[in-house]
Amino acid sequence: MRRSLSLVLGVAAAAAALVPGVSAAATPSAVQWRACPEDAAWPGLECSTVQVPLDYRQPNGRKIDIAISRLASQHPAQRRGVLLTNPGGPGQGGLQWAGQLGQGLPQAVRDAYDVIGMDPRGVGHSTPVTCDLTEEQKAQGNLPYANNPGDVVKQAGIAKTVAQQCATSETGYLLQHVTTANAARDLDRIRAALGEPKISYHGVSYGTYLGAVYTQLFPQRTDRIVLDSNLGPGGYDRTAMRLFGRGMADRFPDFAKFAAADNATYGLGATPEEVTAKFFELAARLDRKPVGGVDGSLFRGLTFGILFSDFRMPELAGNWRLLDRGQPLPPAVPASDNASAARLYTLCGDSNWPKSVLRYQVDVEVDRVKYPMLGASGANITPCAFWPAEPVEPPVRITGEGPSNVLLLQNLRDPGTPLAGAQKLRRAFGDRARMVTVDAGGHGSLFAKNKCGDNAVTTFLTTGQRPARDLACAAETG
Repeated sequence: MRRSLSLVLGVAAAAAALVPGVSAAATPSAVQWRACPEDAAWPGLECSTVQVPLDYRQPNGRKIDIAISRLASQHPAQRRGVLLTNPGGPGQGGLQWAGQLGQGLPQAVRDAYDVIGMDPRGVGHSTPVTCDLTEEQKAQGNLPYANNPGDVVKQAGIAKTVAQQCATSETGYLLQHVTTANAARDLDRIRAALGEPKISYHGVSYGTYLGAVYTQLFPQRTDRIVLDSNLGPGGYDRTAMRLFGRGMADRFPDFAKFAAADNATYGLGATPEEVTAKFFELAARLDRKPVGGVDGSLFRGLTFGILFSDFRMPELAGNWRLLDRGQPLPPAVPASDNASAARLYTLCGDSNWPKSVLRYQVDVEVDRVKYPMLGASGANITPCAFWPAEPVEPPVRITGEGPSNVLLLQNLRDPGTPLAGAQKLRRAFGDRARMVTVDAGGHGSLFAKNKCGDNAVTTFLTTGQRPARDLACAAETG
């Protein structure tokens, strides 16, 4: 377990956590800040550690570490509070993100807030989890594509092994406790440790679900909540995974148009239709004869991942060109054991997943037809089907009860968190939220070259004013 300067909250704070959604009153900050770990260093960033209960049902029991970071406002007279942040995941560290986000924020926002990052429980410099994954298991990635029912059976065997490894690892005792609800409770312990009566929050991707859960458990502790690239109200459940197929279908035409416009360079097709046909041709060819370890399944997954960013489209087209010529791709760095394990602990601990292999086989067949590019990946079986620990509590239900202080920001063609899921979250929040949609593709809307969306966020964070109604931002270029 990694330890730095640790803070143990008082008895009153621990007792208040007995009831979900109730937290201790804020006290003057006792956090002692120091230099960040080398892999989280950023100019002006400082770090510390807060201790929180492993199990909030036993607040005086075993404690675990939560690593936090701060990019402090340089203008105390203008400072209005703290902006807690989460860059997504689950399984992604967020210490350095406070510095990265802070660098991009307008000066008025930077002056108004200390930007606070964190490695969520189970991740990085917080008490980390492991599944003892092999290099082969890490290299497989999250989205194995099933071409037939037999592929689902094969993947079930792999998934079952991974689930058993997670359970028997040295961090198996954390299996039921690395959940989004507990991460939200950790956020409130951070708030109390910082001596703040309320927090503002900015979350991206999975971070939108963490923020939504926090607003539900601790509505009166929330100030201004910005959720960018939104999951549905169920978080990363089975529904969200199956929406990846929809997200790929929404987003791929942007790439097809890009590649066709420069066919002289990439040779992937002179029209978007030809580029789309090349996708299926390459996937089938790589299934028959992989190139440098890249088969059709990995090709689909790599394409999906790179489509998250507009600026990586030349890289994606170049990769396709190499594979089309039978040339291997540059070596990829797989996710670490900790990142992969923390993702699984969270996904499998947040909700109940189907146990029947047949159920996944049926869903794969349906989604392969409905979303042929990626549907049979998102619907495929995962280790959650064999998870040895049942969730200790039901998923937090997102409702319209609470302050009207939530702003949702959403690209229309987001592959990872499609608009269809974001619209469900908007409906669940009711009048608590306003949604700003941006006519753009990719994952992550803030700072994505759309002044309309960025201005809506800046205005909200600096003044508290949201659009009077949901706002649609037109596409911008340049």
